Amino acid sequence: MTRFRFLLIILLSASSQLVVAQAAADKILGHYLSPKKDGKIEVYKVGEMYFGKVVSGNNPRKDVNNPNPALRTRDLLGMVFLTNFVYKNNEYSDGEIYDPENGKTYSCKMWLDKGNLKVRGYIGLSIIGRTETFTKVN
Repeated sequence: MTRFRFLLIILLSASSQLVVAQAAADKILGHYLSPKKDGKIEVYKVGEMYFGKVVSGNNPRKDVNNPNPALRTRDLLGMVFLTNFVYKNNEYSDGEIYDPENGKTYSCKMWLDKGNLKVRGYIGLSIIGRTETFTKVN
């Protein structure tokens, strides 16, 4: 019986640590204003990966700069532009960001800073890139 209690305590302890870690990872979920304050994005989760899509904008546009001519007529509204992020070491990494301003896709990492979302797109090494701040909204 003592062995059973010991195993039960270890199992409960491990599962509670998993719940705490998952809660920390999911703090990113929600809505954010774009850096120019002209649109809103939603960060959401599918399985263990995080994504972001455009949910509203002041001036809805088409994806006119896409290198694929067949995609140039698609709406930016509803488009998933942050893809495949994994939470590790207090940041969301291994993802990609699509920039509709130039039609290019970049490697990307994200992190929370005082409740706001910092998004860094880069080519190769993350020290060569650009960081934008998305402001958290309720």
